Amino acid sequence: MIYEVAASYSRAVDYLRQLVADVPDEMLRRQINGVVNHPAWVIGHVIYSCQAIGGEMGINPWLPPDWAERFGTGTVPVEAKKDYPSKQELLDALSDAQQRVNDRLFALGDLGLTVPLPDERYREIFPTLGHAVLHILTVHTAIHVGQVTVWRRAIGLGPLDRILT
Repeated sequence: MIYEVAASYSRAVDYLRQLVADVPDEMLRRQINGVVNHPAWVIGHVIYSCQAIGGEMGINPWLPPDWAERFGTGTVPVEAKKDYPSKQELLDALSDAQQRVNDRLFALGDLGLTVPLPDERYREIFPTLGHAVLHILTVHTAIHVGQVTVWRRAIGLGPLDRILT
């Protein structure tokens, strides 16, 4: 099942990259027509989520401490450019996070995902590490990628011609 989870996550983040490929850096932080979660925040949040689930998988934190303040659960995106890395920095960090999580996922193997989730606060929802990994890498990521599709429409860019290619 690890290959399927990694492949699904790869498709989602590849689509996220496609969604912002034609977006100039200065537009990445725009909030328009009530769409608050702009691509800069979404990408940073997906990266931060990789570090969070990575911690559950035994990966040491790698992001600067201020990422939690900008991209952690419950943070509110703002339109200020100074509050977010550039588009290229975000995309590079996304690739790095994806590689770190994939490497650890394959190192753990299927059996490694059957252990109880280390964070006891979430065990009622995610009894095993595998439950949490599956949710964060597929459902959670897809929800936020969907927000960027809505943002594209609100900002006037429209949908992509091809999806998940």
